Amino acid sequence: MTCRLAFTEEGDAALSDKSRIEWTDATWNPVTGCSKVSPGCAHCYAETLSLRFGWSQRPWLPVYAPENVVLHPERLDQPLRWRQPRRVFVNSMSDLFHERVPDAFVHAVFERMARANWHSYQILTKRPERMAAVIHGYYARHPGQGTLPHVWLGTSIENDRWTARADALRETPAAVRFISAEPLLGPLPSLDLTEIDWLIVGGESGAGARPMDPAWARRLRDHARATETAFFFKQWGGRTPKARGRELDGRTWDELPEPQGLRRPKAALPGLIRRAQGLSPELNAPGSSREHDQVVHHDVLPVPNRNPIRVSVEVAEAL
Repeated sequence: MTCRLAFTEEGDAALSDKSRIEWTDATWNPVTGCSKVSPGCAHCYAETLSLRFGWSQRPWLPVYAPENVVLHPERLDQPLRWRQPRRVFVNSMSDLFHERVPDAFVHAVFERMARANWHSYQILTKRPERMAAVIHGYYARHPGQGTLPHVWLGTSIENDRWTARADALRETPAAVRFISAEPLLGPLPSLDLTEIDWLIVGGESGAGARPMDPAWARRLRDHARATETAFFFKQWGGRTPKARGRELDGRTWDELPEPQGLRRPKAALPGLIRRAQGLSPELNAPGSSREHDQVVHHDVLPVPNRNPIRVSVEVAEAL
């Protein structure tokens, strides 16, 4: 596997010691760029920003991942320079566990987090199977370290088809495990919150935002309360993130999780490691699709002279 390296001036949404995201304080992007894997990616804010400002030249389709996914080793030490403790969202402009990010680079990110341990780190992925395998590998290389108590690991679940991502998350050693149901595109009746510490719920925002039924959000809130899972309602969504506010049934929900102590890493399941070698069989099968759901294909090329953002949305929505 080849990966692209970039040594650039810090900036370009690389990092910020202040973030507008309600559940974090700062962002840190040692990797930028991604590719779409499920319907929640259709209107990706990070892709829109990257194409608008020229950080990416191609839409975030899997075929263009070799040029879009960029490693920034010069940014690895940034948390060490932030002396004031803060919650840090790692890779707000990418997915740290994208298949083109080498295990060694992920391990380097974890080594920096271990050193800059006065911060709390929030890592969110749509590739939790690879996350589990890579993190088991990291702890195997650091047998005396134990689970980092200040690193929170999460996965995104946008509709009921993808609730199995929570199973892979449960196989991942973490002081805090969390789920982001944003954008919430349907009810999640199959979602199991066992060993999940935090649930974030939010509607989609931006051009073409898909509406969230209030009943979906209420059911998840009630599920979280019944399981004593911290609940955070981020937004209703709409044309802008603040278009419809943040109140659910007359109040805001800003609960944060309590780290669950040092959860010792379990032995990685062989099947989990095999599945993490690449994308799921569904994503590799040409012509695969399901009614009311979309899978992004590796072999889809955009039509020349089309708006790349529009093409990327169509690929995620129409297949």
